[in-house]
Amino acid sequence: MGAGGVGGTYAWWFDSGRVCLDLLATRASGEERLTGPARLSAWLTGAGLAPAGTPLRGVDGEWVARFCRLRECIRELTEAECCPDAALEQVNALAAASPPAPRAVRAPDGSLRFVLAGEPRCEQLLAAVARDAVSLLTDPAARAALRRCEGDNCGRLYIDSSRGHRRRWCSSEVCGNRERVARHRRRAAVAAQP
Repeated sequence: MGAGGVGGTYAWWFDSGRVCLDLLATRASGEERLTGPARLSAWLTGAGLAPAGTPLRGVDGEWVARFCRLRECIRELTEAECCPDAALEQVNALAAASPPAPRAVRAPDGSLRFVLAGEPRCEQLLAAVARDAVSLLTDPAARAALRRCEGDNCGRLYIDSSRGHRRRWCSSEVCGNRERVARHRRRAAVAAQP
């Protein structure tokens, strides 16, 4: 997911491999990132659910609450040994709606770009995320590649699509870099001792 321009360079960047897991990452380590309509709009654009420039005038506190409820259902379903029926029913119900219709339009330079057929409604965007969650939950290979970040105080879920399936962090640039810096500092501290 792109930076989104809200809350710092990496605040909205997740490399989970799935939009439903990117939604999970909007609440990590006790920090709520979907704190209002502007933050949700930034996430929707950053996650690619609404291309840049898509009008999102309808986003309000109810949208935020609905996305947070979906996020908690997905969290229950991805972290539980046995999928809770209530969460599964909610995700299935949301997935039943039609996601926003995509269109290819010609840009001024002649290339084609992705737009939505109209201003998306909340249930359409929820459906896109819920359908991704259903796809993840029913795909044994994707479930087998589901990992939890080993970064200190992180714990985000991601799909390990690396060669050899040895990926350890949700983001090499963020959690991986923190781990490398910490390792360097530990070695430097040991080397500095008499």
